[in-house]
Amino acid sequence: MVVETTDIMFAIDSIPAIFAITTDPFLVLSSNLFALLGLRALYFLLAGLMNRFVYLKQGLAALLVFAGVKILPADVVKVPIPLALGVILGILAVSIGASLWATRGCAKAAVSPAEPRTADHP
Repeated sequence: MVVETTDIMFAIDSIPAIFAITTDPFLVLSSNLFALLGLRALYFLLAGLMNRFVYLKQGLAALLVFAGVKILPADVVKVPIPLALGVILGILAVSIGASLWATRGCAKAAVSPAEPRTADHP
């Protein structure tokens, strides 16, 4: 129930971000439905990697600032969709890349599934 509730909260929370890209109701609805379907599968992957995403909060804050700055003057200034998507992907790429770079030593400390487990490495 917690995962489903979280899925619904993230889907509702993502509506302003979707409107920062497009105002097409079909795209907003379909992206939220696919988000609900995909978040459950990604949850377990991301749960294992969350300790490596140290700059994710700053990246998400930058995304929200960009969405707000884009939405506020929407009647006066039209930001092209490819530019908005490029900025969003760029912010995500920089925050994830910086996080993985900063925590690159943490990945080496983990035991891979192919390695046999010993008393020294539980």
